[in-house]
Amino acid sequence: MDFALSDRAATLRDDLLDFMDSWIYPNESVLAAEVEASGNRHHHPELLEDIKAEARRRGLWNLFLPDDVHGAGLSNVEYASLCEILGRSPLVAPEATNCAAPDTGNMEVLHLFGTSEQQAQWLEPLLAGEIRSSFFMTEPDVASSDARNIQSSITRDGDDYVVNGRKWWSSGASSPRARVGVFMGVTDPDADSYHQQSMILVPFDTPGVEVVRELPVLGRYDGHGGHPEMRFTDVRVPASNLIGNEGDGFRIAQERLGPGRIHHCMRAIGMAERSLELLIDRAIERVAFGKRLADQGKIQHWIAQSRVRIEAARTLTLKTAWLMDTVGNKGARMEISAIKLAAPAAAEYVIDKAIQVHGGAGVSDDVPLASFHAQIRAMRLFDGPDEVHEMSVARREIRARE
Repeated sequence: MDFALSDRAATLRDDLLDFMDSWIYPNESVLAAEVEASGNRHHHPELLEDIKAEARRRGLWNLFLPDDVHGAGLSNVEYASLCEILGRSPLVAPEATNCAAPDTGNMEVLHLFGTSEQQAQWLEPLLAGEIRSSFFMTEPDVASSDARNIQSSITRDGDDYVVNGRKWWSSGASSPRARVGVFMGVTDPDADSYHQQSMILVPFDTPGVEVVRELPVLGRYDGHGGHPEMRFTDVRVPASNLIGNEGDGFRIAQERLGPGRIHHCMRAIGMAERSLELLIDRAIERVAFGKRLADQGKIQHWIAQSRVRIEAARTLTLKTAWLMDTVGNKGARMEISAIKLAAPAAAEYVIDKAIQVHGGAGVSDDVPLASFHAQIRAMRLFDGPDEVHEMSVARREIRARE
């Protein structure tokens, strides 16, 4: 296995570290204060556009796409190292560099499966950071841990498709800049369970598209345009909006989620690293019962355990990225499930201990730990809950011995 960065990727990493120090960390609280003062949790600060312009000037833009025409042309291993850095400020840095979910996954889908017309209409403005998008997959009425349970319908009617259904956790859909969503629904209920679903592009201004309610994550509304519940009632879109062919939805979803899980896991490791730094700094400066917290055996145990768990999760995730680069998504399927278990668990442990060392400050917004905790706890559910990934890993281990 080779995790070494090319000279270009190493330069991008150095530039990104400097960008974080000079533009991201100093402006996190400024951006949050501007959003709060606006009275609109989905307010888009002008300062963020200035930060995005600086990222583009530095070439820190669309880093996730392996196509060097539209993106940075990096391997999964190379982007993983940059994604960890972005994860240190998950509510600012990814959007500032046009590497925020769900846009990244939607851009990958359009890049791989979109027609030239779909790419011109939607991919190009997404790549330019001019618009945002959403992904409509999870449903409130079924067990969404099994994507084959999807009940929403996509029905052909002449030159159109008619879309009906309820979705929730529709990431990005409340952003005032959201213009289009990728909708997954059933086109042929009589096909086998892996070929019933399709994906189609649904513009937000289409009649029948409705944001029903906002959904907080553990009481917080952090995020890029929220994660609302949506209702689609007789939404009519052109047949040309279908992505790929009828029945391709499940396959496209797997292609979308493979790289996305690498990104999520490396961002989780970035959150864990920043949390460990905060933990140690706090332990050094605080004194209890006559000595620094850093000199307490319990705190040292937490620090050591945090470092070991971070290193293990990072190494496994980089191995998975390397496998995806060398043998593809199918060859890395077990490892993709494994990192989805390992990285959130490691980050959750570190963030929890950092909160504990900070005391009351840890559950406030004076430090980003409470926000990190909400995001990481949710990560154990989205892109497949822990139990599904455990089942996948276990079944492969059993088959190997049968």
